[in-house]
Amino acid sequence: MNEQNSKLELLGNAPVSKALVSLGIPIMICMLINAFYNLADAYFVGGLGEQQMGAISIVFPIGQAVVGLGLMFGNGAASYLSRLLGCGNKKAADIAASTALYSSVFIGAVFIMIAAIFLKPILTLLGATETIMPYALVYARIYILSCIFNVFNVTMNNIAASEGAAKTTMFALLSGAVINIGLDPLFIYAFHMGVAGAAIATAISQFISTAIYLSYILKKKSAFTFAIKNFSPSGQIYIEVLKIGIPTLVFQLLTSLSIALINRASSAYGDSIIAGMGAVTRITSMGTLIVFGFLKGFQPIAGFSYGAENFQRLRQSVKISILWSTAFCIIAGLFMIIFSAQIIAQFANGNKEMILFGQKSLAANGFSFFLFGFYTVYSSLFLALGKGTAGFVLGACRQGICFVPVILLLPGIFGLNGILYAQPAADVLSAIVTVFMAFTLHRRLSGEEQASNH
Repeated sequence: MNEQNSKLELLGNAPVSKALVSLGIPIMICMLINAFYNLADAYFVGGLGEQQMGAISIVFPIGQAVVGLGLMFGNGAASYLSRLLGCGNKKAADIAASTALYSSVFIGAVFIMIAAIFLKPILTLLGATETIMPYALVYARIYILSCIFNVFNVTMNNIAASEGAAKTTMFALLSGAVINIGLDPLFIYAFHMGVAGAAIATAISQFISTAIYLSYILKKKSAFTFAIKNFSPSGQIYIEVLKIGIPTLVFQLLTSLSIALINRASSAYGDSIIAGMGAVTRITSMGTLIVFGFLKGFQPIAGFSYGAENFQRLRQSVKISILWSTAFCIIAGLFMIIFSAQIIAQFANGNKEMILFGQKSLAANGFSFFLFGFYTVYSSLFLALGKGTAGFVLGACRQGICFVPVILLLPGIFGLNGILYAQPAADVLSAIVTVFMAFTLHRRLSGEEQASNH
């Protein structure tokens, strides 16, 4: 109980800067390492050739969709759980946490079975060329089955974050990432397994993370009790979870869609462009995951403060989060701009065409990344406060509402450059939308604060 009380103390009473560091930095670090294992697959597979690199780029959206299922229940529950803990309703929190976890695993299993049955048509739809398809099938058949562990892990990442268990989340993700990075060269090159080796390494690493979370649950270290008896599906729970979870899922599916649309548009220009854009996507996702990781510390603080009607603490957490995340995004963006050619070359195996176009795209993404911290803080804030509709709109902007029209229109007007600069253009549009939505939110919060003081 002492550990649990210290978590709640951190959420409600500790200085905001200290709470953000304690909760956000560990998750940010593990997200950084976790991003490395996406990059590790790309780096080691890139040495096999452009078709193999193109294969994992094609399969990537499927993994993102599976992650979306875990996020739907995990992130949806996290917002609800933070508010329940803030109100002191432990029993309701136990039931909500258990219901979210078991539901995510069941629905994830159904999705994985469907994807496995219709794998080849799905890969064709995602932009696999005739030369890429054999490698994509080999990689995907192993990778997709292992995604059941990923669904469980992503759900638990968010539930653990909602109770302030940042160290547990860090250990689980860090362990899996380190193992993946270590096994990749062993299976791919030492055992001569190629892309199948990369998929097996990922599967093993995900299982290790699952085992750590299971230990955390069984040893009763969590503030929540995940007993079977607590699995109690109800309309109220699903409404609370899904009003945040569905926007989060849609956001993740839009991420998958955006990657698929880039791959399909790139396929007209050859395997080198598919591989190059795949490398850019993984590199930029490394930066986005770090920001998301930090904001996993911000969300429970915001949700707890809102549930406790501590508006001063809420405003302070928003201000500091914007400042810190934007500072990181500027530094990371400059790194992408200055070293774009050198970074892409690490994944290109000497392919000059891949380096040339990948460099141009990465540099453009570096400039637009300056804005990412600002609109992601507000996207996270809306979800933490349980404002699902607004969270949906803002979360869907970057990869959907703004991106889809851009990727459908620009290539027809500017050709290949339209593909390279599609995401940066969508980023700028998303930032503009965020300004207007942030102004409206702060005005509403001021009204709620005045009402609570009377």
